[in-house]
Amino acid sequence: MFFDWLGIEQTFDTPLPVLDGNAYIRVVVEQGEITEGGSLASPAFSHRGSFCDSVLIRASGHCLVMSGNPSRWGRVENLWGLRSIDLCVEKFNEILREIYADFDFIPQFTKCTRVFYEDGSAMKHIGADGAIIKELHVTKNFTVGAGNERKYLSAISRLPYRNSVPNLFTNGFGVDWKSKKGNASLIYPCIYAKANELELHSLDKIIKTFGPESDEVEHLKRVIDLCWAVGLVRYELKLKYRYLQRNGLTYWGMSDFAKLHLLMDEFTDLDKTLSVSNMTFETISQQLYSSGIVDSTRAANTTAMYAYQWMHGQEFDLNKSQTKTHRARLRKIGIDIARPCNVSQFSPIKMVSCTEIHRQEIMPPSWYQLPSTGLRLVG
Repeated sequence: MFFDWLGIEQTFDTPLPVLDGNAYIRVVVEQGEITEGGSLASPAFSHRGSFCDSVLIRASGHCLVMSGNPSRWGRVENLWGLRSIDLCVEKFNEILREIYADFDFIPQFTKCTRVFYEDGSAMKHIGADGAIIKELHVTKNFTVGAGNERKYLSAISRLPYRNSVPNLFTNGFGVDWKSKKGNASLIYPCIYAKANELELHSLDKIIKTFGPESDEVEHLKRVIDLCWAVGLVRYELKLKYRYLQRNGLTYWGMSDFAKLHLLMDEFTDLDKTLSVSNMTFETISQQLYSSGIVDSTRAANTTAMYAYQWMHGQEFDLNKSQTKTHRARLRKIGIDIARPCNVSQFSPIKMVSCTEIHRQEIMPPSWYQLPSTGLRLVG
């Protein structure tokens, strides 16, 4: 299990520097007069890395908000990512050290040691002395076998999860779960074919940035080929702030994130009651052509039409040479149009093979470079 998205914020004692030269100040108007003490804030700033990666940073007075994919930073893909919240936060701190390097104050997210409560309340939290987690995406990779992704996802899209309704994506390469009203206010679960996702959202960007013959494109294509070769599907849980609040998962340094493993296990156990098979069928024309009975698709379709007409009760003049030719072809696949058709025994489609699909967890191959950080946690 690893993380591929983090949203986090912290309030510092020192006002934050303005990053991109743009800022505004909020003022409060009371009885027609502007009060003092307004804090300087800057709009959300998208900091882009070298590999079409980016993080969003917003500094508002003393409060710093940051979100993005720490497992993707400095890499062309994130098939496997960072395995702990500590590593994710340290990756963000690395980025902050880079972009605030020219300023006197370099903000760093720190672990919480105390939680602050509303005046007169011993229960209602209003903040902490460290970083607060606002959003988390937890993921895990599995294989279902080459070419089985759509069949597997179609089957699992029949199963409900946590009172949510499944929805199969239009292209068949993903499924998600939302409420009956189409919302996902606490958890947004989804399962998707990773190769398809990389081709749709990453490949063109990397080709455009580095060129079609670059090492970066070669690496990404190798990763995509691996995903197709093993039928890799990704289970992903996008945990919203309300869910994190309800389950005590918002305070970095004080929260027990081991709960996330239990949550992911519950999600990945979804298909345990499901039997999935990948069945391959052939139509009459496909059987004629694949068996070598005819040498063209056109001839196969013409002969197949005789079988469909026969199935609907049509009788043929068996003395005609054309009928004899098509009858001889069809008899080689077990259809005799000289006899009355028994509809209960006749099927215009033949099942060629049936393979049961088994989902398995997958480990990174030896050539795959896992993400790393120069771990320097701030207490």
